[in-house]
Amino acid sequence: MRRDSRATVLAAGLAVALAAGPLAAPAFAAPGRPTTASAPALARAGGANGTTSGPDAEALAAAIAGLPDHDATAAQLRVGGQGTWRGTAGVRNIRSGAPALENGRFRAGSVTKVVTAAIVLQLAAEKRLDLDGTVQHYLPGLLTEDFAPITVRELLDFTSGLHSGASLGDTVEDGYPHRFETLTPRQVVAASVAQGPGYEPGTHQEYDNIHYTVLGMLIEKVTGDSYAHQAAVRIFRPLGMRDSSFPVGADPYIHGPHDRGYDWIDGKLVDVTDWNMSDRWAAGDLISTTADLERLLVGLFRGRVVPEPQLKEMFTLPDVPGARYSAGLERFDLNGKVIWGKTGSRPGYATVIAATRDLSRTLVYSVESTDAKGDGRPTAERFGYPAFNR
Repeated sequence: MRRDSRATVLAAGLAVALAAGPLAAPAFAAPGRPTTASAPALARAGGANGTTSGPDAEALAAAIAGLPDHDATAAQLRVGGQGTWRGTAGVRNIRSGAPALENGRFRAGSVTKVVTAAIVLQLAAEKRLDLDGTVQHYLPGLLTEDFAPITVRELLDFTSGLHSGASLGDTVEDGYPHRFETLTPRQVVAASVAQGPGYEPGTHQEYDNIHYTVLGMLIEKVTGDSYAHQAAVRIFRPLGMRDSSFPVGADPYIHGPHDRGYDWIDGKLVDVTDWNMSDRWAAGDLISTTADLERLLVGLFRGRVVPEPQLKEMFTLPDVPGARYSAGLERFDLNGKVIWGKTGSRPGYATVIAATRDLSRTLVYSVESTDAKGDGRPTAERFGYPAFNR
């Protein structure tokens, strides 16, 4: 599967639904933790008819029942807005059968892009950069003369025309033998630049990590600081995201309490938790929890992270054919509702944050998916639909 395409597939699946070694398979002999879920707290919808509304608690409980199974070893779900629901199921480790953690850490994948976009928009609000300013201005020498001017906004909304960068494997199977190797952001971008322009900037939308890798470099150039530290002081600390961080350099470990992640490789269930993700960096290297990502989602939508008018960039699609992505978010039109969110996946972990613009319904989940980088449709249908189906 092409790099980054899994996020698109998972998103499409959600839309359709709503409109460190091998273990012998099967590997689910260890006792799983019984499903734990909070009773739904229903709130008044505020409509003229005075009816109540809330998440579909029965469907949500059914989604996490029976874990671990072939498709996932654990799941954590948080649904909020008009009515709340919490659920955790599965195992922390399939060898021991220890119960899954209620707020364990995990790799959030491309949800990282929300953090990156927010930092860039903050810098624009501070007039330290201009969204219509160019890569050539802020990062002179990064691109060759073959490239037309690419604006910061075109990086944010995936219309820059840059090709995919270097990778240590397009699939989990390809990447697994190289999981402790390193590609620096400059190496990733150099491989993209060597391919020349893909299309005229601003004329086409192509979701890819490369746009946000360049944005990470831009953040460091403008601030004179590391990307990770800027994320900490601008996003994590102000929002109280105490369990969110980026690995230091090529550190392959998730530090702190976490469930192990697994993936099917050559017919065997393999522990893929320990993996150097430094090549994903500002596009996909975030480690977080569902509680922290809920804080990010709510704080962002309430204007506590990015001020107006820059915040509107996150809820505005570019004027190109078939556009679905804004600055860091994706729009879904589901059952008459407009949902804004972001998917993320790393080997062993599938993550989603999503909400209506007015926060009447929010969803954050992390699923220890055994095919997180594959076809995301089953995961989206199973865990995403119950949060928004009414």
